[in-house]
Amino acid sequence: MQPRTQASLAVSADGESWVLVNASPDLPQQIRQCKALHPRHDTRGSPIKAVVLTGAEIDQVAGLLSLREREPFTLIATTATLDALSDNSMFDVLTPALVGRQATAAGEALALPGGLRANMFTVPGKIPLYREGGATEAASDSNVGLELEAGGARIAYVPGAVSLTASMLERLARADVVLFDGTLYRDDEMIQTGAGAKTGRRMGHMPIDGSEGSLAGLGAIAARRIFVHINNTNPILVDGSPERLLVEHSGWEVAEDGLEIVL
Repeated sequence: MQPRTQASLAVSADGESWVLVNASPDLPQQIRQCKALHPRHDTRGSPIKAVVLTGAEIDQVAGLLSLREREPFTLIATTATLDALSDNSMFDVLTPALVGRQATAAGEALALPGGLRANMFTVPGKIPLYREGGATEAASDSNVGLELEAGGARIAYVPGAVSLTASMLERLARADVVLFDGTLYRDDEMIQTGAGAKTGRRMGHMPIDGSEGSLAGLGAIAARRIFVHINNTNPILVDGSPERLLVEHSGWEVAEDGLEIVL
């Protein structure tokens, strides 16, 4: 099994200005491994011009603290996600003079640096664990997917989803590449492996397997399909495992660090 860092995405339409989608806790390692994201002028001059967040979970925002080196960029997210950051004074290290915060909503067109265009879309999910306060219901306004477009090519990124909706399927069907939540293979995987006490759906992630899983639900999508955000309990990480062979036979890929997609 090849080790992997947590899920983040770097996107560029011109090769000069880059946009990050989510900032995982191990973002510094990811930047070191990606030459295109290295400083352009001595030790500073980052090509990262914007960060778009699809939620406020720890593994989506903790890496922002590594972007506090007084380099300007725009932080873009829903109002609910920005509110979660504002409630934690630790994120004040991203000085407003250099890091602007731009609120957006599902369906609102975004013009991103370098000629990228984007739209957020509603995805069934849950509020971050640290903000639950005993709540167990899904909160769709805290969880979104992202459609990125440039030059007529589209990528859809959904790192977390409790279920599929008709509107999601319509949007994913028009993408050239779909990067989708592959956190758990089975809904009870965390319980069965002794790694946790919650089902995947309770954690905000639909399983890959089963009649209501993503493998069945997205089987008709013609796009290139890639599982991302994969938990270390998930057997699709193991080369040659029955589960890995099944998803590959079904036309899916399993993301790994350094994966490059050119459209």
